[in-house]
Amino acid sequence: MTHNQKRMYINGEFVANRSGRWIDVINPATEQVIMQIPQGSGDDARQAIDAAEAAQAEWEALPAVQRGQWLHRLAAGVRRREPELTSLIVAEGGKTRELAQVEVLFTADYLDYMAEWARRYEGEIIQSDRPNENIFLFKKAIGVVAGILPWNFPFFLVARKAAPALLTGNTIVIKPSELTPGNALLFAEIAHEIGLPKGVFNLVTGYGPEVGQALAANPKTGMVSLTGSVGAGIATLRSAAENVTKVSLELGGKAPAIVMADADLDLAIKAIVSSRIINSGQVCNCAERVYVQRDIYPQFMTRLTEAFRQVTFGDPNQQAGLDMGPLISAEALQRVEDKVARAVSQGAKLVMGGKREARTGYFFPPTILNDVQQEMDIMHEEIFGPVLPVAVFDSLEQAIAMANDSEYGLTSSIFTRDLNVAMMAIKQLKFGETYVNRENFEAMQGFHAGWRKSGIGGADGRHGLEEYLQTQVVYLQFQ
Repeated sequence: MTHNQKRMYINGEFVANRSGRWIDVINPATEQVIMQIPQGSGDDARQAIDAAEAAQAEWEALPAVQRGQWLHRLAAGVRRREPELTSLIVAEGGKTRELAQVEVLFTADYLDYMAEWARRYEGEIIQSDRPNENIFLFKKAIGVVAGILPWNFPFFLVARKAAPALLTGNTIVIKPSELTPGNALLFAEIAHEIGLPKGVFNLVTGYGPEVGQALAANPKTGMVSLTGSVGAGIATLRSAAENVTKVSLELGGKAPAIVMADADLDLAIKAIVSSRIINSGQVCNCAERVYVQRDIYPQFMTRLTEAFRQVTFGDPNQQAGLDMGPLISAEALQRVEDKVARAVSQGAKLVMGGKREARTGYFFPPTILNDVQQEMDIMHEEIFGPVLPVAVFDSLEQAIAMANDSEYGLTSSIFTRDLNVAMMAIKQLKFGETYVNRENFEAMQGFHAGWRKSGIGGADGRHGLEEYLQTQVVYLQFQ
């Protein structure tokens, strides 16, 4: 095994690559191979599920506070290895160093936050219709959880799935994205170093159609939690259907940002630009389309263009302080370029950007489109790149109708100084999250959940924790 060939983590051990097949992991800024990971198989997925099942009963038998202590140890281990993790996330995903570091430290905080729920999640006592009966509702672990991860926030998503699962007495098998697996393997190293019991946390690498679907289809899997594309979510639902396995999905987004004529434009421009360029626009809750009231449209476009021209991008492996790095892959670069070209062919006007950079790496510049009409594809298809289409509206009712005209329903935002307008928008916007006068970025104590094709279920906070629990109602009759 060469120094850059990694191993999967199953039943407390880093296991050899049984298939003999490898997947190259590419640095998107340099297009160089930085490591190889095993191309896992359905057999590897089954072995990991078996290990998780064997460990689950003993893990669930621990008091919740003791499971929480393990999460605190994981958090401490993450903080100890922050520099290494940050550099690896930059190399694998093309993320800016500052954002990568935020991801690592936020992940540690998330593990600590979920650990603190150990003494707080509760069952219920329900009133009975009978004189000598108590009705108890217990919250219990589901069993084995499969967590299937995306590449855009790959390290945080390990914790977003593993922390609530483990805290509530489940065991877990993680499948990281084949594009950004190294950070999850480092998480496995941390779990190993702190002595987490065997089988409680397992990690299998490989492709979704092979490993991910094997995890979802396994009859021993009690729940599948996937963050990814709509296509991946649909495939997971199909695989889980035969065993009626619980599925939680966080899929795509097409977040509208509504800018009213009375908005604080300094605040609106800063928040929208921040929400669009974070991770080079590769975030599900990014502002993906902007609707600006006609009275301020010319002024808004001038200010937005000025702000976009200030955005810096380059190789985050070499330079700190950048606003953006590259896109994740050659396929992503081509996809974004094609979406912009199609928008222009449909009549949108290219204000700036629009074509890939002529350099090594998958770089796409900040791009603005205006004269965009609601029926254009760019207003309905997720872009997942630093491209912002802008349309004009006259009334709040019109803006809300256009915002809701989407198969997605993850996040939304509005900028206004009028409380009545804000409350009307909150009441009528059909999205799992609405941000008022701020950027699109959720809190760990909130609940990140989408409507329509943006997903089923959700994550974070008390409601996210309860995704990993099932109920047992006990009717206790006494004399």
